[in-house]
Amino acid sequence: MGLLEGELGSRAFADPVPEDVWFAFLRFGRRVFHVPDTPDADGLLFQYGTYAFDGPATFTLDLTRQFEVSDSDGDYDHYVQVHCELRYGLTPGLEALGSFHSWFFHDAGADLEEWAQVLTERAVWTTIRELRPIEIKVYQERV
Repeated sequence: MGLLEGELGSRAFADPVPEDVWFAFLRFGRRVFHVPDTPDADGLLFQYGTYAFDGPATFTLDLTRQFEVSDSDGDYDHYVQVHCELRYGLTPGLEALGSFHSWFFHDAGADLEEWAQVLTERAVWTTIRELRPIEIKVYQERV
């Protein structure tokens, strides 16, 4: 979590610019970590939608990195997810975007830069560009 916060910098928490947060997440996503040699052990998730997980409904852009954790025998134990969420008050434009998610896994043979470029072209960026997030939340959870 600290590495992602380092990529974001203190400015992101005081005055978050969505594209800057996205580029910081991608820098974090390019970092190589030691993970188990199993399929989908290190993945990036880009998702958005209207959710009410811990309070009133907000439009949330959630950038997540997921790592597989093995036990002492090398068997799957759990995943750790590091989230960076930009939350927005609801507007008709945000609600019209619906929900979306896309995964990237480092071991799947796809190109991270191509995945990121496709996502950068989504309409969500045009919609949120003019809006200020009401909250940016960075946290880690075991799943």
